[in-house]
Amino acid sequence: MTTTLQGARSANVWERFCNWITSTENRLYIGWFGVLMIPTLLAATICFIIAFIAAPPV
Repeated sequence: MTTTLQGARSANVWERFCNWITSTENRLYIGWFGVLMIPTLLAATICFIIAFIAAPPV
């Protein structure tokens, strides 16, 4: 019984997330490309900063 309720609740969260991402009513439209792009750019920026600081002097 609790598994069924938990599954319905998590599906509801996923459905609300999907509706929020794809809604054009938002002040800032993210879209599915943004869901992939934002964490990727964040990781690349952190990696670049760490590499820039840790690079040996030339």
